[in-house]
Amino acid sequence: MVDTTSMKAGGFVQEAKGRVKDAVGAISGDAAMQAGGKIDQFGGRAKHEFADLYDAHESRLEAVTAFIQERPLVSLGIVALVGLVIGRLFFRKRG
Repeated sequence: MVDTTSMKAGGFVQEAKGRVKDAVGAISGDAAMQAGGKIDQFGGRAKHEFADLYDAHESRLEAVTAFIQERPLVSLGIVALVGLVIGRLFFRKRG
């Protein structure tokens, strides 16, 4: 599984680094450094949000994984049925 604690910490560090680069770029007039800082801020925020989202849905993901491992044939049947329905919806015969 994903270690969300270290992902959140890395996101916070990257966001803080981005804020510093953004501020230094603004003070020195270096637009490239300022843009890099904004990108780092966005990347850090994205890591943190992904970790929060993963934490919120981790139990559901584990339940689905356990179901697939315990009942592989039923899972395969469900996937085949869903594929058939999608195929019928999108690829109807014209005639």
